[in-house]
Amino acid sequence: MTAAGATETVEAVFRIESARIIAGVARIVRDVGIAEELAQDALVAALEQWPESGVPDRPGAWLMATAKHRAIDLVRRKETYARKLAEVGRTLEDVPAPGPADPDDIDDDLLRLIFTACHPVLSTPARIALTLRLLGGLTTQEIARAFLTSEPTVAQRIVRAKRALAKAGVPFEVPYGPDRIARLSSVLEVIYLVFNEGYSATAGDDLVRPALCEDALRLARVLAGLMPKEPEVHGLAALLEFQASRIAARTGPGGEPVLLADQNRSRWNRMLIRRGIEALQHAGHGPYSVQAAIAAYHAQAIRYEDTDWAAIATLYGQLMALTPSPVVELNRAVAVSMAQGPAAALELVDALTDEPALDGYHLLPSVRGDLLERLGRKQEARAEFERAASWTRNARERELLLERASRSAPTP
Repeated sequence: MTAAGATETVEAVFRIESARIIAGVARIVRDVGIAEELAQDALVAALEQWPESGVPDRPGAWLMATAKHRAIDLVRRKETYARKLAEVGRTLEDVPAPGPADPDDIDDDLLRLIFTACHPVLSTPARIALTLRLLGGLTTQEIARAFLTSEPTVAQRIVRAKRALAKAGVPFEVPYGPDRIARLSSVLEVIYLVFNEGYSATAGDDLVRPALCEDALRLARVLAGLMPKEPEVHGLAALLEFQASRIAARTGPGGEPVLLADQNRSRWNRMLIRRGIEALQHAGHGPYSVQAAIAAYHAQAIRYEDTDWAAIATLYGQLMALTPSPVVELNRAVAVSMAQGPAAALELVDALTDEPALDGYHLLPSVRGDLLERLGRKQEARAEFERAASWTRNARERELLLERASRSAPTP
């Protein structure tokens, strides 16, 4: 393998394994900021060694072992080495190559990492931003997009969050009792946002990042096993099962996006749909449970034409009552357009055009362009699709939007 090929492999493997490495190291050093630095040190070591020595058979295990050994060296250099060694056990000397994580293991390091990052010492936005950074390996740009806020704001949140956790000496653990319940809403939101970034990437050349979806779905399942009496945990698990069932059909052979109306529903994963239905039976009436009910209507429609859009529009109305948001209202408008026609929906969308939170949000002009196109207002539709294309940072979405703009061009 060439040096360039080895470098690409290092970066790809690190992108996939970084969360597990950080979580594994954090269990040793008890500091997520230091754990992230040690994970980065392992990345640098791989970039230096792999181009010459070749990529190891188990690159993820190599990175994990390297980071853990550096963590052990750091602990040894501390004056409190003896106490730290007693805390982490006598097996630190022998760092085994990590095997596959057991999805039923409630002591999973990734889950510990999420609950640690969601500690009440941090504000809710800081908890979510930090965990997205550590768990999903998302950039500040990607997190800012998820938050509909600025990159400097997100960067400051992450830095301050790490400092606050270190200063407070937050233990690296899955809490129990009231503490667990107190952190649950932030944990659910983190998992939800990580899945969404994987389901529809904000930037890059790929529409879907399956690894993020898989991590979020696995953690949702683990959390459902950990907290079986919490309806919203099951609601989130159901929602992600339904959404994950459609991933294979969301892109074509060349990675191009396939709209919901055009998807081959025989490619939807029926096993995941069944899991979603089972989880939904234990869900409640909170925001994730309502979104899961919406996803269930899509999942159970044999054809696009069979979708019960009136029921979906009603559920979006319930969701607006629970969590008022311009994004939710935009989604409701889409359902209304299918249930009542594009004219009724255009009124709802036009009312959102001055929403500050949607400034630069490419789905707003994308939805408006679709409605205008259906109303025969081709020239206006084309302008909206072009505006949406200029706002998105995902190459695949941009191609689709420009193609729709071209199709909407008025006939000479």
